[in-house]
Amino acid sequence: MNVLYLLNFAGKAGTERYVETLVSYLSADGRVKPFFAYNEGGLLVERLEAMGVPTRQITMSSRFDRKAAKALAKLCEEWDIDLIHCHYLRENYIAMLAKSYNKKIRVVYTNHFILHNDAVTRLSNRLLDKRQDQMIAVCNRGRDQLMANGWSGEHIQVIFNAVDPEVWAGERSESTMREELGIRADRFVMLCASRFADDKGHRYLIDSVKRLTELCAVPFTLVLAGDGPLLEPCREQVKALDLTEDQVRFIGFRQDIKNLYKGSDLYINSSQHEALSFLIIEAMAAGLPVIATDMGGNDDIVNDAAGCGLLVEYDNPDSMAGAMKVMLEEPDFLAQCREGARRTIQEKFEIHKMADATYQVYEKAVNG
Repeated sequence: MNVLYLLNFAGKAGTERYVETLVSYLSADGRVKPFFAYNEGGLLVERLEAMGVPTRQITMSSRFDRKAAKALAKLCEEWDIDLIHCHYLRENYIAMLAKSYNKKIRVVYTNHFILHNDAVTRLSNRLLDKRQDQMIAVCNRGRDQLMANGWSGEHIQVIFNAVDPEVWAGERSESTMREELGIRADRFVMLCASRFADDKGHRYLIDSVKRLTELCAVPFTLVLAGDGPLLEPCREQVKALDLTEDQVRFIGFRQDIKNLYKGSDLYINSSQHEALSFLIIEAMAAGLPVIATDMGGNDDIVNDAAGCGLLVEYDNPDSMAGAMKVMLEEPDFLAQCREGARRTIQEKFEIHKMADATYQVYEKAVNG
C-alpha cells in the first residue's frame, strides 16, 4: 500500500515522532511504501530522507487552499498513492478537497490534540465528515472531543501511541548524564523534557520544586531539558526563588533522550494539554515511574490499574510537590511504579500493536 504522510510543519515534536514511528515499523515488513509531503520543512524531513522516503514540499496556506488540493491530487497521481494520512486540520481539509481532483484518494486523519473547535470549525467539520474515510484518536478523551467537534463517531478508532520496549531497554550504567552534569550517583534525579511554552507548566513546576524543598530533606535535582520562548523567564524564576543549580538544572534541547531517561529516577509531566505523550511512554519503557498532570489522555497511561506513577492537579504546586515527596521518600513505592511502568508498556503501548491496529484502519479506509 502506497501511503502519503502529510504534515503542515515537519519539526521535532510528538506528531513528527508519531509519523517517523509509523513509517519505520509499517515499512519494515513491506506492508506500506511510505511517501512524505509537507508545507514547512524541519528535522523530520531530514530523518525521513535519510531513511530513503521520497519527500515533496507543497505550499498549504489555509484549510481551504484549492491550489494546494490540486497539487496534492497531482502528486498522489504521480506517486500512485492509495491513502493519505494527515495529522492536523489544515492538511486534513486539503486532502479531502483533493478527492475532487483524484477519485482514488482515501484519507485517514489522526487527531493529536484535545482541543475545542470554534462554531465555524465545528460546522465545517460536520460538512466534510462525509468525505472522511477513517479517523484515529490517540486517547479516549481525544475521541470524545472529536465527536464534540462535529465528527461522526462511527469512523473514529482509538489507537494509543506506542514505543518499542527494546529500543529503550538498558541499565543506569549506560548513561553519561550524571557524570556530564556532575550529579552524584546517589542523588535523586527528576527529568522533565518539554518545550518551554505556556501550556507545558514549567512555571508552576518550578514553584513546586520550591515547595518540595520545604517538605522533603532528600537531596534531589530536577533536570529540565528543552528550549523555547519561556526558557529565559524560567531561568529568572529559579534565581528569584533562590533555587540552586544542584536543585534545578537547565540543559537545553537534547537529542540523547534515552541517555537522560537512563540517568534519571523519575519522569515529570507538567503539561496543560496532552493527548497521549510520547515522552511519558518512552520514559516508562526506559523504566521510569511517572508523575503526570490529570489532563488529556494522561489518565489512559497513569492510573491505578497501571500502577506506574501518580496523577496530579495541573497548576497546583502543592499537588505536584506532594507527589514528588512520595516518590523521594518511599523507595518501595517507587520500585513498584518502576515495574508497573514496564508492564504497562508491554500491555498497552507496545509499537507492534499500534502498527497493526493502524494498518487495519488503512485497510478499512482503502477498501471502504
